[in-house]
Amino acid sequence: MELEAYARTDVGPVREHNEDAWMIDLESGVFVVADGMGGHAAGEVASALATETVHEILVGAPDPEETRLVRDHGLEDSADVLRERLRYAMNQASIRIRRESETRPETRGMGTTLVVLVVDGDHAHLAHVGDSRAYLWRAGRLVRLTRDHTVVQQEIDNGNLSPELARLLPNKHILTQSVGFHGPVEPDTTTRMVEPGDVFVLCSDGMTDPIDDEALAKIIAGTPIDMLAHVLVDEALKAGTEDNVTVVAVGVT
Repeated sequence: MELEAYARTDVGPVREHNEDAWMIDLESGVFVVADGMGGHAAGEVASALATETVHEILVGAPDPEETRLVRDHGLEDSADVLRERLRYAMNQASIRIRRESETRPETRGMGTTLVVLVVDGDHAHLAHVGDSRAYLWRAGRLVRLTRDHTVVQQEIDNGNLSPELARLLPNKHILTQSVGFHGPVEPDTTTRMVEPGDVFVLCSDGMTDPIDDEALAKIIAGTPIDMLAHVLVDEALKAGTEDNVTVVAVGVT
């Protein structure tokens, strides 16, 4: 499988700083979006640290601690090993962020969401923490691959709240998990086969706040892959997003 990928980020109309971060490594098949939090530029520190740490671990040689984790879990399947490596990488990012916040008091309380896609041959491996999302566009159909780690999503899952009403709530972004702030994390991970024509979209909530899944599907259907990130950010800005907006679009050819 060959890949192409494009990204765009924008500070948006309200924030002074862009606390989002993104990564494209076509050679290694690693793609990342992170949305930092903490204020006073601490969010951008957290998202940058998380992105860098995850990338370094995923493209580097396994270290002794990671090797022990894989051995102790009895993992033999390559997909299981890679998902465990994603979990390990995210927790190492969380440790690094917390250590940084201890040495820099002005950054205490910082954390970040994190969504990571690794395409290895004909398999796509995904891990996420927080409410940044991943989508798959395949054969004219859009599938959301992640479930938000938020209090509101828990209420939806419990049947106490409809998705439509949830979009209107002011506290919809209270996270139940984040990298750094919440300490150890348990990312959701998954592996699926990839097919020619697949398009993966990773994004921060600055895009999904004003654009629902139905509107997103229409935009993807009518936009070439090389323009998709640019158009999605534009549409989020036009629709009145109040947050930083980041999109990474990955196409399989």
